[in-house]
Amino acid sequence: MIRLNCFFQAKEGRYEEALSAALALVAASQQQEGCIAYDVFESGTRPDVFMICETWANAEVLAAHSASEPFELYVGQLNDCGLMKLEQFEF
Repeated sequence: MIRLNCFFQAKEGRYEEALSAALALVAASQQQEGCIAYDVFESGTRPDVFMICETWANAEVLAAHSASEPFELYVGQLNDCGLMKLEQFEF
C-alpha cells in the first residue's frame, strides 16, 4: 500500500476555493479503483491549512489516479490557490 499526505497552505483569500477543489477531488478519487482511503482534514490551529490523506493499493492504481481527468483538474485548481507539500510512504 502507498500512503500520501499532501499538506496545503492557501494564498490569502483563496482557502474556500481551495477547500472546494479538495473536496471535489476527494469525492472523485474515492470512486477510483484501488483507492483504500481519501479524505481532507482541516487544521485546528491554522485557518489557511488543510491536509489531504490518501491510501492506494499499489503504484499502478496510484499512477492511474495521477493521470486521471479529475486529478489534473482539481490539482491544477489547488496549485493556483496555494502551495502543496507531498509526503509518500510505502508499506
